[in-house]
Amino acid sequence: TGSRAKLDTITFVAVISACERSCKWREALQVWGVMTHDKLQVDAITLCAVMSACEKGGKWEKTLQILSEAARRKIESDTVIFNAAISACEKAGEWQNALQLLRTMAHSKVQSSTVTFSAAIS
Repeated sequence: TGSRAKLDTITFVAVISACERSCKWREALQVWGVMTHDKLQVDAITLCAVMSACEKGGKWEKTLQILSEAARRKIESDTVIFNAAISACEKAGEWQNALQLLRTMAHSKVQSSTVTFSAAIS
């Protein structure tokens, strides 16, 4: 039922967030994989949690893969989601990718913020 699916999504996001806080990026990706396989609702909160887990694990490439997958699935990416990807690139020294994400944001008409620019130029 609808309420059952919503509960599952909330539960999965809570597990991903716990993985992120524990620096367990592999486990976060496994949970993300189950969510997408089972076609559970994925929103900005879900994306940010799994991307943040990958960022903490130094897996900037995974954040970009998740961002691409979200676009393929027609999940709207907002400023916070792009900030997570830009931050992951910045922490890995991938400034070219961070700048490309800034261009993608502008092209997609996603509003950038002070956080966006700060992460991109760090």
